[in-house]
Amino acid sequence: QVRLVESGGGLVQAGDSLTLSCAANTYSGRAFSTYTMGWFRRQPGKERDFVAAISGNGKNPYYPGSVKGRFTISRDNAKDILYLRIDNLRPEDTAEYYCAAKNFWGRHSNDADYLSWGQGTQVTVSS
Repeated sequence: QVRLVESGGGLVQAGDSLTLSCAANTYSGRAFSTYTMGWFRRQPGKERDFVAAISGNGKNPYYPGSVKGRFTISRDNAKDILYLRIDNLRPEDTAEYYCAAKNFWGRHSNDADYLSWGQGTQVTVSS
């Protein structure tokens, strides 16, 4: 399948921007571009929530209303890397952020559809 490793988290100030990365190792030989990719986050004391998805060719980003306008998902299929840029960070964006891969487009928020997950990267936003 695919092994995913997130990076880029840290302690930031409210109002800052941050870009998270997710490096993919497609050790099965399957191209990274064949995977639909998603980002999720788990805020303290809450369930894991979907925040962004992108199609294999990178042309169809999708966001839930709660983050639309501040979150930008993108990918570089030549480098096998997925990104999530967060603008105007808020304290409520404090969370562990995870990237995930799946085989089809749709049902973005259903985490059971994702077949591979990264270990997560922590983002902490101070006010």
